[in-house]
Amino acid sequence: MQLAVVVASFIIGISMFFEVGLVLLTPIIFAVALEAEIPLLYLGIPMLAALSTTQAFLPPQPAPTAVAMAMGASTGKVLLFGLIAAIPTVIIAGPVFTKLAQRYAPNAFKVKHELPALGEMKKFDLNETPGFGISILTSLFPVIFMGLSTIYSMVFNGGDTAAERHGFAAIMNMIGTPTTAMLLSLLFAMWSMGVHQKKTAKQIGDTLNEAIKSVAVLLMIIAGGAAFKQVLLDGGVGTAIQHAMANVSLSPIILAWLIAAILRVSLGSAAVSSLTAAGLVMPLVAATHADPVMITLAIGAGSIAASHVNDAGFWMVKEYFELDVKQTLQIWTVLETVISVVGLIMVLIINAVVN
Repeated sequence: MQLAVVVASFIIGISMFFEVGLVLLTPIIFAVALEAEIPLLYLGIPMLAALSTTQAFLPPQPAPTAVAMAMGASTGKVLLFGLIAAIPTVIIAGPVFTKLAQRYAPNAFKVKHELPALGEMKKFDLNETPGFGISILTSLFPVIFMGLSTIYSMVFNGGDTAAERHGFAAIMNMIGTPTTAMLLSLLFAMWSMGVHQKKTAKQIGDTLNEAIKSVAVLLMIIAGGAAFKQVLLDGGVGTAIQHAMANVSLSPIILAWLIAAILRVSLGSAAVSSLTAAGLVMPLVAATHADPVMITLAIGAGSIAASHVNDAGFWMVKEYFELDVKQTLQIWTVLETVISVVGLIMVLIINAVVN
């Protein structure tokens, strides 16, 4: 059951925000845990691990996509190597960490028969829901486009002839950009989850209107993070960090992770932390000629470290899983730190193999 939750959460996490995935999946895993008479956290930790890891590592999620663009890294390569880093990270931070958490925080692992935070649970008729295949395809549509574009670029190097470079290769490059991939995926979702399900134009429009509300808040957070980053850069913080780290023998990847982790603990928001870290780390990348793809992944790993009371996700997990503050620190804060550290180790291993 844990592996099933990991796979489902991983697929959903690639194309949905953490908060949306949490709200969507928690009632489902609660129903499964209730039926199996097992603690909710036994399935909740793998779900949280998968959702959080995809937010940190994988485009087209906004934060890693924005950082990749700021660093001048290929979003396709970030996705490819991010998948390689994310899979073992989720397994260690999910099913493996669950066994450890059960030992040092046993009071959090209780069988719950109701969750007040969920309110009244909606009952679904399977005959009225989309099929499994088309649901998976819709969720993975942007990943498929970006993956195909990256593989084509790596295999054919953009095409061998001038015609290919300006023809088919140009098309592959276009559909591989996050903006185009997400636009095409949105249009496909409007058909597969709307028109194909015999929904009216008004129902589809209402769904889009609700989605825009969530996106607008996130865009404001990202824009605020970018503005804060620019304030720090204009104030000379980036140059100061570059000079301070000039004589430090640490790897640029570790430094990028460390800066992002410090900002995460200080600011709370993973998106703001990653964007701010990207601006501060850019001088280091230019000076050390580090691989921008690996630096992007390292920043992603550092940006989710040690979530605590200044992070909205901390309080969402506390309320949804009916934990007290101490239990949330024991479970959620440690889980995020495990993902961050294991993610960093995976990035270092990939960098050693690739570079």
